[in-house]
Amino acid sequence: MKLIIQIPCYNEANTLPQTVAALPRQLPGIDCIEYLIIDDGSFDATVQVAEQLGVQHIVRLPHHLGLSRAFPAGLEACILRGADIIVNTDADNQYLGEDIAKLVAPILAGRAEMVVGDRDVANHPLFSPTKRSLQKLGSWVISRAAGMPVPDAASGFRALTREAALRTLVLSNYSYTLETLIQAGARRTAIEHVSIRTNPPTRPSRL
Repeated sequence: MKLIIQIPCYNEANTLPQTVAALPRQLPGIDCIEYLIIDDGSFDATVQVAEQLGVQHIVRLPHHLGLSRAFPAGLEACILRGADIIVNTDADNQYLGEDIAKLVAPILAGRAEMVVGDRDVANHPLFSPTKRSLQKLGSWVISRAAGMPVPDAASGFRALTREAALRTLVLSNYSYTLETLIQAGARRTAIEHVSIRTNPPTRPSRL
C-alpha cells in the first residue's frame, strides 16, 4: 500500500521545511510513504528547498496557474507514480501532519473513497467572525449541491483512493475543494469527514 502526500506550492520556501518535517514517515497499514511537490510557478527557492528536504517527486508547472490546476496536476503525477492513496495538504503548515493518520484510516478500513478534514469552521478560534460565517454558508450551499452533509467544504486537507483520484476532474478556475465535493456527491462516492486540528496561520487572514 503506497501513500503519496502531495503539496501544492507557490513561493513556500519559508514554510515548506516545517510542513515536510511534520509529515509522517510511516503509518500502520501503509508500506511506503513518499512526498510530491507541485511547484505552481514559484519564483523563490521552493524547488531548491524541496530538493534539500529530500522530497522524492517534484512537478513543475510552466507558470503560476493556481490551486485549481496544481491540485489535479498533483493527482495525475501521484497516480503515475503508483499511489494507492493520495493525501493533499497545504504548504503553509496549516494542517497537522499527525492528522494524516486520521485521514487515511477510513480508507484503509474500506469505508471511504474520499476523506475530508473538518476544521469545525463554525467555532474555529483562529477564524474571524466574518470568515466563520462565510465558511458556514459555503458549506451549507455545497451540502445542498452535493446532496450530502459537508461540514467544511473549503478544507484542502483530504485523502483519496487511487480510483477516486482517477474519477476527479477539475474544470473550474474557482475552487477545486468545492467542485470535487459536488462531483463526488453526484457520483455517490463514499465520503467521510474527520475532525482535524490546525496550526496558527503563517499568513495574515484577509477576512
